[in-house]
Amino acid sequence: MTKYLSYAQSGVDIDANDEMVERIQSSMSSTFGPRVMDMPGGFAGLFRLDYDEKLFKRNYKNPVLVACTDGVGSKVQIAAKMKRYDTVGIDLVAMSVNDMLVQGAEPMFFLDYIALNKLEPAVVAEMVKGVAAGCKMADCALLGGETAEMPDTYSKGDFDMAGFAVGVVEKKRIITGQNVEKGDVILGLASSGLHSNGFALARNICFKSLNLKMTDCVDELGSMAIGDCLLEPTKIYVKPVIKLLGQYKVKQIVHAMAHITGGGLVGNVPRVLPKDCDAVLNKKSWDKPPIFDFLQEKGPVEEEEMYRVFNMGIGFVLVVAADFADSVAAKLTRYGETVYKIGKITAGTGKVVLK
Repeated sequence: MTKYLSYAQSGVDIDANDEMVERIQSSMSSTFGPRVMDMPGGFAGLFRLDYDEKLFKRNYKNPVLVACTDGVGSKVQIAAKMKRYDTVGIDLVAMSVNDMLVQGAEPMFFLDYIALNKLEPAVVAEMVKGVAAGCKMADCALLGGETAEMPDTYSKGDFDMAGFAVGVVEKKRIITGQNVEKGDVILGLASSGLHSNGFALARNICFKSLNLKMTDCVDELGSMAIGDCLLEPTKIYVKPVIKLLGQYKVKQIVHAMAHITGGGLVGNVPRVLPKDCDAVLNKKSWDKPPIFDFLQEKGPVEEEEMYRVFNMGIGFVLVVAADFADSVAAKLTRYGETVYKIGKITAGTGKVVLK
């Protein structure tokens, strides 16, 4: 008698996928606004650039689409070991929408990709719940996604995530950094911790050098479990910054912005500087979350390396005209951000100078 093989016997469960789709539907639909054209069971998501009703009409004149893609890196390993899956979805959204925000773009929609060893519908539903939460923080729609069950590629319990965001900005409102000039003030928005960068080094220090367990509480971190501290989600800066930019419809007083990801302040700020300008930053001008001192001391890690790998407490930077620096800082504070004046633009060669 012939023995027939099935997809499930090979490690891929179609029924589990169908259950997962049902579980995540409510999370996805909770992010939909009036520009989403809902098509349950569709092969692609539909999103209108504008909307007929006056209340929602954007009135774009010369719209430019902006696209980003990113992942969460080895932070997913912390989530897998903690069996806590909802926070890394927020990180996933943050990494792309904060990047496009640098150009002054408003995120419109987001797509996710999740690859794992075995599809457990309840676990994937938690992941997507986090992605949906991030989308709501960024005021964009979770338009669709893909989940890949790959038992021959990923070990038991392992998974990875990638995200893709599309946004829009008026052509004349694109922020490029070309208006940066000497005397501009540099404002820093506080990070929530490590965000999603430097985890190879952080994991090496915590779990190899110190031999900590995920649930070990650390005095230097306010008796917080190290796993919980490392899983603190990346801050999403979209709503306050877009609201700020909307306050200045004629003058472009924000000359440049930077999302502080891999490479830290010294690697990301120069990306938006003219060749004849330096960004001089005062390291004592902002409060650093305790995780950074902990990693630097316990590594030990040289200070120069810390600033090259981690955000060091500043997750997003705005370079603004000096005359408007106080009012911009006050507005962002009212919008819920912790804002620091961290430096100034001087004559130079396009680099960051830490003092």
